[in-house]
Amino acid sequence: MIDASHARVVGRERESEVIAAALAAGRSILLEGPPGTGKTTLLRALAEGAGVGLELVEGNAELSPARLVGHHDPSRVLTEDYRPENFVPGPLVRALTSGALLYVEELNRVPEETLNVLLGVLSERRLHVPRLGVVDAAPSFRLVAAMNPSDAVGTGRITPALYDRSCRVGFAHQSADEETAIVRRDHDVVDAAFVERAVRATRSTREHPDLRLGSSVRGALDLVAVAESLAEVRAVALAGRLAPAAETTGTDAALAALSGRVQLLEGSTRTVEDVVAELWAASAPVDPSASSEDGDPGKA
Repeated sequence: MIDASHARVVGRERESEVIAAALAAGRSILLEGPPGTGKTTLLRALAEGAGVGLELVEGNAELSPARLVGHHDPSRVLTEDYRPENFVPGPLVRALTSGALLYVEELNRVPEETLNVLLGVLSERRLHVPRLGVVDAAPSFRLVAAMNPSDAVGTGRITPALYDRSCRVGFAHQSADEETAIVRRDHDVVDAAFVERAVRATRSTREHPDLRLGSSVRGALDLVAVAESLAEVRAVALAGRLAPAAETTGTDAALAALSGRVQLLEGSTRTVEDVVAELWAASAPVDPSASSEDGDPGKA
């Protein structure tokens, strides 16, 4: 499992080892961290390495117990009555019977009555389905859920009972070197200094005083991709420090990639476009020619 994760994911050695160990120990896991930190990619790699399936469920307000568990085919029920043969299994039943990992994204967006179904499965490792019977979990079945604890829009509180039945693994943004390696892996033909600048600008959105929410590494990936195409259209060369005539190409790519991913702090009088353009300009490497002409400042 760990070898598979190292082949697919940049960094995340600690997280991959802890998650693999928890899964091997028969535990269910709650992954907490901002979006774009590699939670899904890492879990897919671990599942492939373990040789088990992955049932992916998108958590939202419409995820009812019936959608999670499954239902009897109404047309067949009219002619056959309720039979096991006309039950259409949902992702939970499929994961239980096949021994797959049930991966629930955005857990804190799932309705309470649906969470209660998951709690029952975690407690008993079996599911009672009306008119079908008891579905026991295969030995390799695990529940893995993910959530962004800082997202307060359209979310609810996770009951302590769920935390009590899970192991928690926190995810933070990766280091600058790791995020640069992620972008270079997908855009290896782009000037390396430009890639570093894109990562630098993206990471700076997480610390700007006018921004409540910054961008993940996905912003840097899109910034480089858009800049690469835009540079071809405009016939300009990409570099860490762009030529004056080409600087608008970097700015336009940054605005397209980052302005929708960041959120202004309440009360800020600035626009998102102003902040992103400022951060892009500030991300340029220092121009050596702009250093002091007096040589060493310690000399008279």
